[in-house]
Amino acid sequence: MGNENQPRTTLADLKEVGSRGCILDVNGDDAVAIRLMEMGLTEDEEIEVIGFAPLGDPIEYSIRGYRISLRSTEAARVSIRSI
Repeated sequence: MGNENQPRTTLADLKEVGSRGCILDVNGDDAVAIRLMEMGLTEDEEIEVIGFAPLGDPIEYSIRGYRISLRSTEAARVSIRSI
């Protein structure tokens, strides 16, 4: 059970290469949220920051043994627990 008063941490909050987190959930139930879950961003999966585009967006991540790139707006929809 989470503390409702703590600020929410998202993938977009991981600002350094090598930062890792454990996915808690994907916020929303629209097409973008469904696509993120179809790409493997599901509860309890570990995800790591691999790199940033020259202007900082998109961000490359490693999850389930493959790499994906997400826009910061997409990453902000994924709640995580830092590890």
